[in-house]
Amino acid sequence: MKQSSFNLNFAFDKELAEAEKKGKQKKKKRSKKQVTDSRSARDNITLEPADPLVSFEDGISDEILDEEEESGTDKTPHIYTITEITTEIRDILETRYPEIWVTGEVSNLRNPAARNYYFVLKDETCQIRAVLFGGRQRLSFDLEDGLEVICHGKVGVYGSRGDYQIIIDYCEPKGKGALQLAFEQLKKKLETEGLFNLERKRKLPFLPQKIGVITSPTGAAIRDIINVLTRRYPLIEILLYPVKVQGDGAAEEIAHAIQEMNKRDDINVLIVGRGGGSLEDLWAFNEEVVARAIFASRIPIVSAVGHQIDFTISDFVADVRAATPSAAAEIVVPKLSELLENIAGFRRQLMLAIKQRLQSLWLETQRIRGRLSDPSKRFPDLHMRIDGLSERIKFIIDSQIREKDQHLNKLLSNLNHLSPKHIMEKGYAVVTMPNKEGAVKSSKSLKKGDNINIKFYEGSTDAEVK
Repeated sequence: MKQSSFNLNFAFDKELAEAEKKGKQKKKKRSKKQVTDSRSARDNITLEPADPLVSFEDGISDEILDEEEESGTDKTPHIYTITEITTEIRDILETRYPEIWVTGEVSNLRNPAARNYYFVLKDETCQIRAVLFGGRQRLSFDLEDGLEVICHGKVGVYGSRGDYQIIIDYCEPKGKGALQLAFEQLKKKLETEGLFNLERKRKLPFLPQKIGVITSPTGAAIRDIINVLTRRYPLIEILLYPVKVQGDGAAEEIAHAIQEMNKRDDINVLIVGRGGGSLEDLWAFNEEVVARAIFASRIPIVSAVGHQIDFTISDFVADVRAATPSAAAEIVVPKLSELLENIAGFRRQLMLAIKQRLQSLWLETQRIRGRLSDPSKRFPDLHMRIDGLSERIKFIIDSQIREKDQHLNKLLSNLNHLSPKHIMEKGYAVVTMPNKEGAVKSSKSLKKGDNINIKFYEGSTDAEVK
């Protein structure tokens, strides 16, 4: 580029010198017409520069010609300092590109764990330096080499090194949402650490006495959980730990609630979840702090986030994943009526098995008897031994029957002891209100003039609150 500019300047200076020589022979000063002719001659020069960006004006400007017209001598060019030329370049770039959108591949990312990200954006042929201040706080995903991104920012010049760079204020992965990428990155990280291993997942207790629920106190999820639990097993105790389930600070509240619940000794299983929503609404359950709190819990946890199609990091870490909060309630407790039916069925099966065993023993005794030919004659004491064995067998069977019957009666007694009817038999009563489901649990829910129904162990009566 410098060689082409030099040749171009030399050609023009030679022609201008010849024109001045002819003009001095006729006049002492060049006329304006001669200057115009010289410029026309300059415009007719067709020298091809080596660099396509070099033009004729790169070599000689009109200002120099005008100054030569006035003085007839060359003017010394302005010599820039490094600071001056850098400042001018910065002003031009920052004015020309106050804000831009660029796309490229991340490369040479320095110290990804630091607060600020310094890296290079490149494509197939070129690259440019980039900086994202406060990157770890601004991005929901991890920046890494090889990641295609779309960025917004402005062009700036770093004078100390003479570099120009893009100062980025927004960045997202190309072709994939930032939250989805963050989800996949965290899922891969935790899976590598073993937080999803099936070997560490625990079985839920068959018949828990108290269940902890970590969710919003005002959402539909807690209402569904309570309704299903009390309908399936009315004797169950429920402890709610209210938390935010979306927005700033929600993940930290959920993790803290899990830790606090684990300090208690009376919780048998935990349900952690919320109702459905968008990916952003459910994001608290995709945070690493919640996943690690679930992993560290000594109490088995059921994750119940969103609907059937929703999957969160909490679902993968928890001991059991439920499709919905209602499904979680059905998983953690059996149905009381089914338990009673099963016990009755087991009793019938046991009685039938004992009866069949008695019949088998009797038939075996008769078979042995038939094989003997008049044992009373051949073996005078054999008949007595057989009768003795028969009596012993009968005694053993009768003892087993009595033992099994006593065990069954004890089970039935324990079951009756847990029955609400047994509690009411001691003088307790259940108060309900017309057109309202469930029992009245607090006098604060009643007001003067309310009609109520009082159910006793035997019978019921209507009353009015005075």
